[in-house]
Amino acid sequence: MPEKTEANSASGMAVKDECKLRFLELKAKRSYRFIVFKIEEKIQQVVVETLGEPQQSYDDFTASLPANECRYAVYDFDFTTDENVQKSKIFFVAWSPDTSKIRSKMLYASSKDRFRRGLDGVQVELQATDPSEMSLDIVKERAF
Repeated sequence: MPEKTEANSASGMAVKDECKLRFLELKAKRSYRFIVFKIEEKIQQVVVETLGEPQQSYDDFTASLPANECRYAVYDFDFTTDENVQKSKIFFVAWSPDTSKIRSKMLYASSKDRFRRGLDGVQVELQATDPSEMSLDIVKERAF
């Protein structure tokens, strides 16, 4: 019996249209600085949990991720190249803190690739188990 549940949670995770819609608004219209997504286990769907306003900072983004629960997130990172050119890259963050429940980690890990594929336009992927693994320095390094 447990195998069936695992197979269902791995392959049957639906992505609400709202997730893709909000991502397109971030990508095309720059309506948001970041989006935090949550898996609602009861309905087996990925849903939008938090929308970050365009003026919000990277610190606001990291503060919006719960300390003990897994999440997916996208962050629109603006930066200036060495040639003084303004650029932006969209980061996908798989947040899986060490302190989160094993079941939650497994659910997020097994659903990640399918969910991420639905977000067309992500340029960099980060996996983090604690805040130091997604520090602003690491994001800057990965952006270039």
